[in-house]
Amino acid sequence: MRIKLVLSCALLLTAVLKGYCQNTDYQPTAANLAARQSFTNDKYGLFIHWGPFSIPGDGEWVMETRGITVKNYTRLEKFFNPVDFDAAKWVSMAKQGGMKYITLITRHHDGFSMWDTKYSDFNIMNTPYKKDIVKMMADECHRQGIKLVLYYSLLDWRRDDYQYWTGRTGQKSGRTVHGNWSDYIQFMKNQLTELLTNYGEIGGIWFDGYWDQMPEESKTRKDSDVKVDWHTREIYDLIHKLQPQCLVGNNHHMTPLPGEDFQMFEQDVPGENTGGLSFQKISNLPLETCATMNNSWGFNLVDTTYKTPKQLIGLLVKSAGNGGNLLLNIGPMPNGEVQPEFIDRINWMGNWLKTYGASIYNTKGGYLRPQKWGAITQNGNNVYIHPLAPTSSTVTLEQVPYKKITKAYLLKTNEPVKFTLKNNVLTLDVNQPEANDPDKVVVLETK
Repeated sequence: MRIKLVLSCALLLTAVLKGYCQNTDYQPTAANLAARQSFTNDKYGLFIHWGPFSIPGDGEWVMETRGITVKNYTRLEKFFNPVDFDAAKWVSMAKQGGMKYITLITRHHDGFSMWDTKYSDFNIMNTPYKKDIVKMMADECHRQGIKLVLYYSLLDWRRDDYQYWTGRTGQKSGRTVHGNWSDYIQFMKNQLTELLTNYGEIGGIWFDGYWDQMPEESKTRKDSDVKVDWHTREIYDLIHKLQPQCLVGNNHHMTPLPGEDFQMFEQDVPGENTGGLSFQKISNLPLETCATMNNSWGFNLVDTTYKTPKQLIGLLVKSAGNGGNLLLNIGPMPNGEVQPEFIDRINWMGNWLKTYGASIYNTKGGYLRPQKWGAITQNGNNVYIHPLAPTSSTVTLEQVPYKKITKAYLLKTNEPVKFTLKNNVLTLDVNQPEANDPDKVVVLETK
């Protein structure tokens, strides 16, 4: 009996371990791998934070920061009427600005759904507007050839079946009922199925809120600290089943989990952590920096701290120098207009990319990660030197992997640039940046 019992336990353990390994061993499809490469080549996208939270003009976290109860916040639904929203204008703005994809908020932490969903009454169809925002954006993105990524909040400040009582946020919403967590997981699966079934090809799902059920951000945070079972692999596998090419990312500020296809960094380029949110190590997955143009994600009436073109170019170039993308955010006004400060900067970036786009699109990070003086990108035998902040009229690079440089010139004018290459040390003349030309890119043709 003991021998049989031991054998039975061993067989059971083997089966459990085998199942665990199968569950964690994510193998992306060929379509998914191709989508990853395409995403990496795109380099630049538009983030859109918009919804009823725009109405108070105090950012997308207004329900939490002002302690607004579910009952009171629900009233915003009755006067969210964005009559000036024009999907064609939004997509055209992004396209003319040199952006290759759009990441649209479909449901933020306030629980409001921007599409015609069967699984929540708190949605765009119950506003005076009564039009499916996600459908209009999806149709227009497909028409204009812009990829569409959908942001989806994992946490919810509204629902009783979200396990808010163990969360870090949502404690002021007035909820007292402790609902069933499994119902919430099923709710998310149902909504994601709608989004991935009714709106054509979707480039990715951008998750946010995992961190709500974890300790405060710290360098020691890990997945085992999570307070609930997010059923991430079930959800990720559902996404990949519905649309195999669809990329999955999760803004949890940790090492990517099995089933994820890209890694994002919030308000910092990979490898930097000035904002205290991006201490995670850089993975081998496609990378993305998400950043605001001022200090707010959602519309904020008093936030006028807009980044300069130089700062925006620095974000784009340093992201590309790490091999990653820049996802640049706008927070449209509640009526559906994009404020001119955002439009002006997007247009400026678009004009810059008409001249310097070859040094960004379809590139990979240079042999050296971004430095204080600037960054390096590369496409084939063409190496692009980005002198964002050189301390002198030359830049010296050591241990360069280029055996021979046949030509060096300014990307903008084709003017020859002096250089010396000796014992794997490159010394290159560079021009100082100017306000209207903050990155005078040098092209090296190498062998």
